[in-house]
Amino acid sequence: MKKILLSVATLGVMATSVFGKETKIEFEEFTLNNGLHVILYEDNTVPIVNVSVMYHVGSKNEHPERTGFAHFFEHLMFEGTKNIGRGEYMKIVQENGGSLNAFTSNDVTYYFQTLPSNQLELGLWLESERMLHPVIDSVGIETQRKVVQEEKKQRYDNTPYGQLINVVFENFYKKHPYRWTPIGKEQYIDQATHAEFMEFFDIFYVPNNAVLVVAGDIEGEKTKELIKKYFNDIPKGTKEIPRPNISEDKRTKEERVTFRDDVQIPAVIFAYQAPKAGLKDYYAIEMLNSILSDGASSRLNKKIVEDDQKALAVMSALFPLEDPSPWLFYGIANMNVSEKDLEKAMKEEIEKLVKNGVTEKEFQRAKNQIESAFIRQNASVEGIAQNLAFKYTFFKDAGLINTDLKNYQNITIEDVNRVAREYLKADQALIIHYLPK
Repeated sequence: MKKILLSVATLGVMATSVFGKETKIEFEEFTLNNGLHVILYEDNTVPIVNVSVMYHVGSKNEHPERTGFAHFFEHLMFEGTKNIGRGEYMKIVQENGGSLNAFTSNDVTYYFQTLPSNQLELGLWLESERMLHPVIDSVGIETQRKVVQEEKKQRYDNTPYGQLINVVFENFYKKHPYRWTPIGKEQYIDQATHAEFMEFFDIFYVPNNAVLVVAGDIEGEKTKELIKKYFNDIPKGTKEIPRPNISEDKRTKEERVTFRDDVQIPAVIFAYQAPKAGLKDYYAIEMLNSILSDGASSRLNKKIVEDDQKALAVMSALFPLEDPSPWLFYGIANMNVSEKDLEKAMKEEIEKLVKNGVTEKEFQRAKNQIESAFIRQNASVEGIAQNLAFKYTFFKDAGLINTDLKNYQNITIEDVNRVAREYLKADQALIIHYLPK
């Protein structure tokens, strides 16, 4: 299934018009007796419906010697069920005019499908089958082992700079399970037994560890009855759901790593610790991140790529995670530019930012970009459904869909300059040289 790198739009939550008028997203939520939380969003303008389930399980819930389980299950849950033949799940959706996909992150696994609204019952039945009757047998396990191995080769092993995120996370974290990424180590999937897969399923793929979102052209009471019909009798999970509670110490001195790969041009990465999603400082850093690398006129691109021509590309990236995350700055060197020269150019620009702060023009531009991201994300029932699922899973408060934009709007230029000083400290940086073999 397709992997999606979460961005600010993933956590964005209120639609606004071009005139700044806020549009409240009305939704209803309730919890079934088995612990499944349900959120309904009704929008009858287009005859489509989105049915999605987010399970609160990601790579951070895995055992260190069984990494890749969450991502493996993302694939395995499409194999078939007691009442759906092997390989038939996708065909059923597509033959009924729908589309579907899924992704796994460090924190969650998300399945989503969009169908014509007259196929709502079909979508609910399909997701209930996945939760209640999946077929987890040797044939499916061996099939998906090969699929995952091939995906790892294509997306990570044989892609230029495909190991970048893996290298950052495994060096950035010393204790926290974020130190491995969702793709995991393929040898662990090869070594895992059927019993281990079943235990993982029994712990995490249960209604009391999930949120069901139904969004689009629905009728409230009828939809509730269908949800109860297909989900009410699914047994509640009885095993304790482990939640890692590990704090990662901040660096007190600069750390350096050299990594060699099949690339032609060196790259340089700086990584600093950012707060977890949802905190005031996270919102301020998100705005600062936009100033630094969002668009051709962003600060890093203008100075290092266009003016000084030290790099082919320079970007910064922030990960909205449940626990503190890396804040990355990465650049790919221009021809005949060494990694040392590129590092010097990037470091100078970071130091200039810390010393002088951002301009009022940059700040206002970032605010406009953030608001535009919210508008785009909430322009579809799929985007709204995903936002509702994230807000409930991360914060147990789907109502943040109607208040989170205010959190960005309340950030001042003083907040942005303060987080630059507090989080971009030279003695807290991880610096990676990603070099040709």
